[in-house]
Amino acid sequence: MKFKSKYVFLVVAAFIMACAKDQKTVDTASALFLKGDKNTNDNFVGEVWVKSLVEADSLNETAVGNVTFAPGARSKWHSHPAGQIILATEGVGYYQEKGKAKVILKKGDVVKCPPNLPHWHGASAETKFVQVAITSRQNGPTVWLENVTDSVYLSK
Repeated sequence: MKFKSKYVFLVVAAFIMACAKDQKTVDTASALFLKGDKNTNDNFVGEVWVKSLVEADSLNETAVGNVTFAPGARSKWHSHPAGQIILATEGVGYYQEKGKAKVILKKGDVVKCPPNLPHWHGASAETKFVQVAITSRQNGPTVWLENVTDSVYLSK
């Protein structure tokens, strides 16, 4: 299965690079993909927009989405049974694994979230953050947990 995961990642990376040149997918002159629809579920705090780029299906259990976080917006704590990859494409964001310090993310940063490890991610307090999230549904759906408190979000 490791070969399949590496193959999926390479295919997704090639897709992302190819789409970056396709003007139909661009929201603004600097955006890589469309902003998408405003999130309406309670898995995030603040304004978040999601654009599905690849839907998981029976042939490929990997989903790819473009996620735009307004300043101060963030996900709840959550985990992924098969892990997740985050590609930072714009702005300044945060990523934190349970029990570890918060990490600042900038354009070009890549995070490999380990399977079943609670974490959260979102925008900095001052700047929006855009990410491409690559998530395998192979071992089950995302497990959503509690909100990230302001004290955790604002910690150094």
